[in-house]
Amino acid sequence: MATIVRGIIRKAVFSLLGILLCVGLSRSQIAGSAGAFARMGSGARGMGMGNAMTAVNFGDIQTYYNPSLGAFAEYRSAGLTFGILSLDRSLNFVNYTQPIHPTAGVSFGIINAGVKNIDGRDGDGEKTGDLSTSENQFYLAFSNRVSDRVSLGVAVKLYYSKLYDQVTSTTVGFDLGFSAQLTDLLSIGGAIQDLNSKYTWDTKAIYDQNGKTTTDKFPTLRRIGAALRLPSNLGLISAEFENSSQQTNVFRAGAEYYIIEYLTLRAGIDRIDPSSDATGAKPSLGFTIRNSFIGLTPAVTYAYVFESFAPQGMHIITLSTAF
Repeated sequence: MATIVRGIIRKAVFSLLGILLCVGLSRSQIAGSAGAFARMGSGARGMGMGNAMTAVNFGDIQTYYNPSLGAFAEYRSAGLTFGILSLDRSLNFVNYTQPIHPTAGVSFGIINAGVKNIDGRDGDGEKTGDLSTSENQFYLAFSNRVSDRVSLGVAVKLYYSKLYDQVTSTTVGFDLGFSAQLTDLLSIGGAIQDLNSKYTWDTKAIYDQNGKTTTDKFPTLRRIGAALRLPSNLGLISAEFENSSQQTNVFRAGAEYYIIEYLTLRAGIDRIDPSSDATGAKPSLGFTIRNSFIGLTPAVTYAYVFESFAPQGMHIITLSTAF
């Protein structure tokens, strides 16, 4: 009987992985708003699962998705992620998470993104050189369990963006979140992100009296999700719903399947938008290879994220260790 059940679960998981990769394209207008780089995801595990990580409170914890998750961390973990993107874009992450016994957790990280090789020209059309832009987020998250199964968390995020020459902007935003372990296998989580986040641009340094000050507010995101561990430690299925202050609504889903102790396969889909004016869902797939020795558990995690309106998808590679 156990063998039959295990076989059924395996088939169900593989079927889900296939469905996630074959879902049709949809859209999300929020992508063009300020701070888009900070909504692309964090690390190859999360992006490989379609960023459906709001309720995933075990494994390599990512408080980027929900600041309350750190309180459930079982070990210290550190990761370095870099992305290979088309159109001269860059996307990189650094993160560290640590439990604070007996009930708390802390996490911090950096997200860096930018575009280079932008063709600069003067008013006569003559080339003046190559331009570049960059955006950065520095975050610090703290969480604490108010009971054995429920945690609350807050994150402070500092943004710094360089748009052009002397045109820069710095802002501070906040995230709030909760996580609850309803049963041994089922957890839920929720988060509100980018409260108060905004860019303020001042172009007077370039245009003198003709310059002006412009404010671009980040969309505030509100997410609720659930994660289900499969019996016999076969894997994980997660799903979530997100609403924004710009009245967009999207769904996400992802799954992991543990082939053997050292190999995990995953797939997901981000930005499933049921509206009629959608711009493109982002299916993804990936894997993790890990091993343990001398008190460390190093891992290599890879994710490929399909992009609807780019020449090719994103390759995301994370080098991490648990200790």
